[in-house]
Amino acid sequence: MHYPNPPESTRPDTPPSREGPVVLQAFVARHRAFFLLLAVLVVQLLLISFQITRSNKVRLIQVWAVTVFDPFERALHGVVDASTTAWRTYRGLWTAQQQNQDLQIELVAARSRIQELAEQAAEAERLREVLEFKQRLPFLTVAAEVIAASPGESSKAIYIDKGSKAGLKTDLAVITPAGIVGKILAVFPYSSQVLLITDPASGAGCMLQQSRAQGILKGGPASLCEVQYVSNEETVEVADAVLTSGLDRIFPKGLPVGTVVRTQPGDVYQEIVVKPSAPLDRLETVLVVLRGDGRDMQALGKPQAP
Repeated sequence: MHYPNPPESTRPDTPPSREGPVVLQAFVARHRAFFLLLAVLVVQLLLISFQITRSNKVRLIQVWAVTVFDPFERALHGVVDASTTAWRTYRGLWTAQQQNQDLQIELVAARSRIQELAEQAAEAERLREVLEFKQRLPFLTVAAEVIAASPGESSKAIYIDKGSKAGLKTDLAVITPAGIVGKILAVFPYSSQVLLITDPASGAGCMLQQSRAQGILKGGPASLCEVQYVSNEETVEVADAVLTSGLDRIFPKGLPVGTVVRTQPGDVYQEIVVKPSAPLDRLETVLVVLRGDGRDMQALGKPQAP
């Protein structure tokens, strides 16, 4: 049988060679006198440098030490300065970031406050206009806030925060300084439903300001109104103002209704389309006209007319 590696052919590992240290020791031993002389010269040179002083009374050893270590000291000083500058820059950036975040928060709060103050100013201006308009009216009114609107395209109505407890009843006119809004359709103890003039079921007596021609205001499509029963012989132009006529005994005479935006002759009567003057899609405060018999006026604190 053939063994690829016979046992007798295997040998123990050879110990690592120590020729390097031996050669170095032999070299030092042969030149021992030279190394001793070199050491003595270095020691004497150091002793002499300690004793010799230059013209500025600085020892030579100090000059050599400064010469040798000055580059290292400068390099170390540069590293320390760079590290200090980097740390100061980092701290400055971190502080600036924190201040920027604080300023952003203060800016958001300031903008919110400005918006709140602007809203309060707008509301105060709106209430001032309503109050001035209320004081100019020759009839008694009560102010109410719009609290809801009826959903749906077929019914156009709003809800106000005044009801029977405030003396309201059905068929009372609801107006604003800009123009008429509608009439009260249903009354509850603390709220009322108002049918807008743009609703097809609404109706109000009106007249054209220029020609004084009278008609009936009805709700039309696209949040507009129509003036019906104005004959083709009457002169009606776009941008003519439309006022209440007072013949419906709901809306007082002379209140603004809207302006004519389109007109064309019909078979017998003209087709007149009117845009309401009051902003019916963004109502906030309205006035309800209190009209009734003498007992109603006395109950509301208004003296009865003789």
